[in-house]
Amino acid sequence: MKNEKIYPDSGVELKPFMSRYYDSVMNIASFGFYKSFIRKAIKNSEIQENDSILDLGCGTGRNASLMLKYVGSNGSLKGLDISKNMEKQFHSKFKNDKRAEFINQRIDIQFDLGQKFDLVFISFVIHGFPHEIRKIVIENAYRHLKPNGRFIILDFAEFNMKKMPLLHKWIFKAIECKYAFEYITHDWKSILSEKGFQKFSESFYMKKYVRLLVATK
Repeated sequence: MKNEKIYPDSGVELKPFMSRYYDSVMNIASFGFYKSFIRKAIKNSEIQENDSILDLGCGTGRNASLMLKYVGSNGSLKGLDISKNMEKQFHSKFKNDKRAEFINQRIDIQFDLGQKFDLVFISFVIHGFPHEIRKIVIENAYRHLKPNGRFIILDFAEFNMKKMPLLHKWIFKAIECKYAFEYITHDWKSILSEKGFQKFSESFYMKKYVRLLVATK
């Protein structure tokens, strides 16, 4: 069936309309907060000049455009996604910027690009996979990092949904898939440690429901 989802219960596999207008939808849905929040998170990622970046589930390239401001003329970014609509928007953003490259590649299966990166970044994607698939994504990140390279996960933090205020709980249930409900219950530092990562740091946003988690190879 055309446009059939790989994971029917996932919320990160977007329908054509959502993928076509994703940035605009996120701005409206967040009452404009999404734009400033992403800018702050990217700044807190402490991206260095000349970094090479692998952006897993890069979408339209919105995050990539922010990250490339920090890497200078000799930095680079490869964005991976499987959405044709996202690919078109990515190419439109970076048609005159040779530092950015789009690759049509699933991140939920093992792959090898034959290149090591200073930083692997993933934003609000990993929570939308079944747990065993998340482990594959983490292994892909580890495989593509240089020694002392950093894996940055911008996604939901760990929290008890039962303790959320009613309004926050209603919003979370309304917009998120069942995989997200389970994602927030895991100890992600322990999971990443089991895959070889260490030296963790974190920053929190949105009343600590969202976290920027940095792990070092």
